[in-house]
Amino acid sequence: MMNSRPPGLVLLQTALSGRGGLVAVLLLCLSPRAARAENSISYKFEDYREEGGRIAVQTHGTFIEKDLGADTHLKLEGVLDAITGATPSGQPAPVGSDQVPISNLHDRRKAWSADLSHQFGRINVAVGVANSRESDYVSNGWSVNTVTDFNQKNTTLLVGAAGTDDDIKTFFQVPWVTKTGNDFILGVTQLLDPRTSVGVNVTWGRQSGFLADPYKLVQQNTEIFPGLFLPLTFGENRPDYREKWIVRLAVNHAFPEMHGAIDASYRFYHDTYGTEAHTVDLAWFQRVGEKVILRPSFRFYDQTAARFYYYNLDGRKIVPKGAAPRPAGPFYSSDFRLSALQTFTFGLKTIWKVSDAWQLDAAFERYDMRGKDGVTPASAYCRANILTTGVKFSW
Repeated sequence: MMNSRPPGLVLLQTALSGRGGLVAVLLLCLSPRAARAENSISYKFEDYREEGGRIAVQTHGTFIEKDLGADTHLKLEGVLDAITGATPSGQPAPVGSDQVPISNLHDRRKAWSADLSHQFGRINVAVGVANSRESDYVSNGWSVNTVTDFNQKNTTLLVGAAGTDDDIKTFFQVPWVTKTGNDFILGVTQLLDPRTSVGVNVTWGRQSGFLADPYKLVQQNTEIFPGLFLPLTFGENRPDYREKWIVRLAVNHAFPEMHGAIDASYRFYHDTYGTEAHTVDLAWFQRVGEKVILRPSFRFYDQTAARFYYYNLDGRKIVPKGAAPRPAGPFYSSDFRLSALQTFTFGLKTIWKVSDAWQLDAAFERYDMRGKDGVTPASAYCRANILTTGVKFSW
């Protein structure tokens, strides 16, 4: 299948991340917490659907949390995705048209993760493992995270590390090519008063190996004979190494008189592809009565293009070659996800605490992606509706 993953409940990537999202999940979702006194099992369903017959993903997820004594907590997750639809191949729109060519795809993804955390005095240590499988992609991951509290539990320090080891099936190389990744995170959260907390996380990561998408193409009008040019396509070629740096700032503040709270964050991203990105997340939690919480949200994302992104190679002093990866270059890609773009996500979630044991939730999000370079046609970018429902039983 093609490497084109939309954002959503468990589709673990942003427009920049490619298929490295498992690291992010291990670092952030499996972060250790203080010992919890709740056991639960929950189910989530998500339907992600792009307009115009593009990507559609249906996700089923099951999540189990269980206390093993007073200081140990186990968390298990299982996910099944069904992916169908079409995505841009990387070729430019034909002359006289603004519709970029698209390629059909279908696949199923099975993933699971396990996290075991234990409280050692003031330090909570969590160890996690994960696996994700598709027909042409297998990813194995690990994580170790610690959270330590200071200052009468008003200050917490997060230190974590995670890694992945991936195998990728391509049509031009046997055996499967490989990709590895490692991420490290350092974070501090400070309680300013009973209503307000602030936090900052710094992440550094690196990936190496086969980082290209074997299904994405670039096109160049190539001179076959003197005076005869044909639009030939070639497999993209990306560097076999990437480093990234991320800084995230967050603030949470409660407004008891309004029965609400705000959760806001800003994230800055920079990598060795030459891309910089800014993300702003805003969410408001509004209690309605004793059992219902409404959460409207807004997310804005803005990125610059990778330095080797080209809508096509016409007029470039680049001579593309065969499909096998070439670490020495030249580097080129027409993957719209590496272009300069912005995304806007508007959402509304409802959480209903039916009883002490049962909780229901439902959410709707509208996702809108737009290009910024003035060259890549609007048809390359997607708009989607995302519907999520869930049920949770606790004991």
